[in-house]
Amino acid sequence: MEGKKFAVLLCAEDSEYVKKKYGGYFGVFVRMLAEEGETWDFFRVAHGEFPTDDEIGECDGFVITGSCNDAHGSDLWICKLLNLLKKIDSMKKKVLGICFGHQILGRSLGGTIERATNGWDIGVTTVNLSTSKQFNSLKLPAFLQVIECHRDEIRELPPTAEVMAWSNKTGIEMFRYGDHIMGIQGHPEYTKDILLHLIDRLLQHNLIEESMADVAKAKVEEREPDREQWKKLCISFLKGKL
Repeated sequence: MEGKKFAVLLCAEDSEYVKKKYGGYFGVFVRMLAEEGETWDFFRVAHGEFPTDDEIGECDGFVITGSCNDAHGSDLWICKLLNLLKKIDSMKKKVLGICFGHQILGRSLGGTIERATNGWDIGVTTVNLSTSKQFNSLKLPAFLQVIECHRDEIRELPPTAEVMAWSNKTGIEMFRYGDHIMGIQGHPEYTKDILLHLIDRLLQHNLIEESMADVAKAKVEEREPDREQWKKLCISFLKGKL
């Protein structure tokens, strides 16, 4: 019996640092999610590289990465991605969206994405988990720490979607739609070094001010993300164990 097949939909350029240390963001996700006997592939959707219908059919699940683009934007590849996600939804394939991926999933289901009311959230954030029965089997704590780096948020979801987590800064930190779609606003796949390099890049491109970068770096040093708990949650969802 062949193992399951998954694909990562890459929505961002690999930084030189992540390329050298982890083999790109694809490598980062494979490290977190891949298990023995599985096949993992990737499509650079931000470059217009999309799976064919046959390739979609062959996959058991998809992961959508973060991006420096806005999930509420109208770039051609974003419009094509929305169409792809609607197709995958109709096929009830598993889809896990991270950061931008979380937001674009929300938009594909009819939700609203806007600039975050509370501005950038960069650092390690405490997320409150709902008392959903979906979490019972995983024995998760009421709170989890997760690395965050975003300035947009899902403002509204369709009533058929369930909000699974929230924080003091963001009302929808995680959601689930049916048994096949889950979005996480944070970055469970990130290590602290990846975030610290990303903060420097945001500063170099004048996307944040130095004072904000200093505060974010301090938050990173103060707290540890619950990476193993998030890994367990993501794998359980994607592999149908949740």
